[in-house]
Amino acid sequence: MLAVLWTRIFLASAGLLGASAVAVSAAAAHLLVARLGPVELDWVKTASHYQMVHAVALFVCAAMVNFSRFRAGVTLAGFCFLVGVLCFSGSLYAMVITGQKAFAAVTPFGGFALIVGWLSLLWAGLQQIPPEA
Repeated sequence: MLAVLWTRIFLASAGLLGASAVAVSAAAAHLLVARLGPVELDWVKTASHYQMVHAVALFVCAAMVNFSRFRAGVTLAGFCFLVGVLCFSGSLYAMVITGQKAFAAVTPFGGFALIVGWLSLLWAGLQQIPPEA
C-alpha cells in the first residue's frame, strides 16, 4: 500500500519536474536571454538540465518501486532525487530570481541528496542479485 503512494508521488513529481524544466529552459532561451548575464543563464541551464535528468530518474523509481525486491532502496532513491532537485535546482533558480548568492549555501545539500539517490539505486540493484547457490 505504501509503495502505491510512493509510486503516485514519484510519478506526479516526475511529470511536474519534467514539464517545468522544459518551461524554464524555454523561458531562459527566449524571454530571459536579454535580461540575464552569462553566469545567470549558465545557472538556469545547469539547474534545468539536472532537473530534467532527475525527473526521468524519478519516473524510473516510480516504475520500479512496485516491482523491486528491495523497495526501500528504490524509495530512498526517489525521495533523495526529489529533495535533491528541490534543493539543487531550486537554489540556483532562487539565485537567478532574487540575485541573492546566499542561496548557494543550499546547493551542495541538493547535490549530496542526488548522489545519495544514485547510491541508493546502486544499493537496490545489488540487492536484486540472487545469492550464489
